[in-house]
Amino acid sequence: MQIFAVIVTLFVVGSLAGWIIELFYRRFVSQKRWMNPGFLTGPYLPIYGFGVLGMYALSELFISLNLEEQFNIPIWASYIIQILAIGIILITIEFVAGLIFIKGLGLKLWDYSKCWGNALGVICPLYDVIWTAAGAIYYFFVHPYLKTGVMWLAQENHNIYYLFIGIVLGMMIVDFFYSAHVATVIVSYAKKNKIVIKLSEIQKEVKEKNEQFKKKLIYFPSPTHIKEILTKQRNNKPNEDNQED
Repeated sequence: MQIFAVIVTLFVVGSLAGWIIELFYRRFVSQKRWMNPGFLTGPYLPIYGFGVLGMYALSELFISLNLEEQFNIPIWASYIIQILAIGIILITIEFVAGLIFIKGLGLKLWDYSKCWGNALGVICPLYDVIWTAAGAIYYFFVHPYLKTGVMWLAQENHNIYYLFIGIVLGMMIVDFFYSAHVATVIVSYAKKNKIVIKLSEIQKEVKEKNEQFKKKLIYFPSPTHIKEILTKQRNNKPNEDNQED
């Protein structure tokens, strides 16, 4: 039970933290506006949750291996190896997740097509460096404190915490099924028209629609509304704009 609680906690913390980071990044760097950065309705990005789980496991592996003593290498060489491994893991997660959505669902959740050296608009050198640096910061500065906090929270006598984490996980599961229902509309449209749809364009349209009534970060698009947006985008743009870069 404790192991399950640790896994769920790391996933939830990573998903929430990732959503917050992306929210402010889009507001002040990329899109210059407040916009829900995720595909799910609620404030969480599962890819960051999986990323934190991967980083946690990798950090524990590095600690147990103790490369300096195990292979008798200088500490600086050990750090370089660990940082490179972290970068490879995170970039692989991003690339595989991006391909799954593009090839399998016809949906592009993020787009690096305007960045130099990008591959399919899913990964690029600039963000590869950023993710590697973020992973290194996590390993050297965040992991020890996160591990201590998570292990303390996951103690079996913390019943209130178990209830809280269960509620949050339940909300995420309900959100997932709701969003999956909306996704079926997008996937069906993308496959029928043989195009790749950019999530950011859908989010922009939905947010503008909602702002006609009141300002809010979290939107609740209906399948009918999604169909209207997709049809509008299809009619207003040439086919080349929706093809893979």
